[in-house]
Amino acid sequence: MNKKLGYSIAFVLALGAPFVGYPVLLMKLLCFALFACAFNLLIGFTGLLSFGHAAFFGAAGYFAGNAMKNWVLPFELSLLVGVLAGAAIGLVMGGLAIRRQGIYFSMITLALAQMVYFAALRFTDFSGGEDGLQGIPRGKLLGVLDLGSDLTMYYVVLGIFIAGFALIMRTVHSPFGQVLKAIKENEPRAISLGYDVDKYKLAAFVLSGSLAALAGATKSIVLGFETLTDVHWAMSGLVILMTLVGGMGTLVGPIIGAILIISLENKLGDFGTMMAGATGVEWFSTLGEAVSLVIGFIFVACVLLFRKGIVGEILYLQGKKRKQA
Repeated sequence: MNKKLGYSIAFVLALGAPFVGYPVLLMKLLCFALFACAFNLLIGFTGLLSFGHAAFFGAAGYFAGNAMKNWVLPFELSLLVGVLAGAAIGLVMGGLAIRRQGIYFSMITLALAQMVYFAALRFTDFSGGEDGLQGIPRGKLLGVLDLGSDLTMYYVVLGIFIAGFALIMRTVHSPFGQVLKAIKENEPRAISLGYDVDKYKLAAFVLSGSLAALAGATKSIVLGFETLTDVHWAMSGLVILMTLVGGMGTLVGPIIGAILIISLENKLGDFGTMMAGATGVEWFSTLGEAVSLVIGFIFVACVLLFRKGIVGEILYLQGKKRKQA
């Protein structure tokens, strides 16, 4: 009952958010929140640490952007093209990496993701190279609803996020999701019970990549451009950070982590300027240039104080109180 109430409150707040905050920033937050949730499906519920999720996120942005701008496809088909591109890359990458475990799996995903990055850098006709793919139109939803309005686009992105999150939630609580949890907790036991572990892990990898691709495709259309930043290895590191800070293995944790990290990246400079004006200390005005340092400090603090992430620690303390009661 508490979960339903929490989700209901979050939904109401999300509906009213564009009337209080900047809609484009809010849409960016939703896209990264879905990206983090997709990554969490792999690491938090399957136990696979991928260093290559930027490949899905960025490649989908390029494919969806080209579909909208150069291939003149509708908004819905452009998103589908991006998701299919992410699924295809996930199938190839997962097929090559899934038979390895631990750090070997992670390094293979990183190497393959870097191949995607260098492909984006080289094929300039498709990606725009270092300049990126610019001028991506938003188009119309179902050929009728003009998405040029930020308010209209926000509610479409909110709908996409809710659909993606609902799919993740349904997957986690399904028999398929229970097998994934069993693989994470004790893979040899899952094998002894007769499960084809490699097939389950590959399915989870492709599903995670597809949802990450949905987030990347949506983001490129929202912002109207796609750059090499989204396909660089640093983006894979950023989504790992979001998941760890929010709470790996929890449904809501990655959302909190994404909101915290992206908000810091976008608003830390404004906060520093405000503090410099209020206190007269000029040092605060340089905070915007030290975003990585501040995020690193938050990560260290979370590792030392919140080993399970923000949401993970809250759930742990709640469970502890119930046991004591």
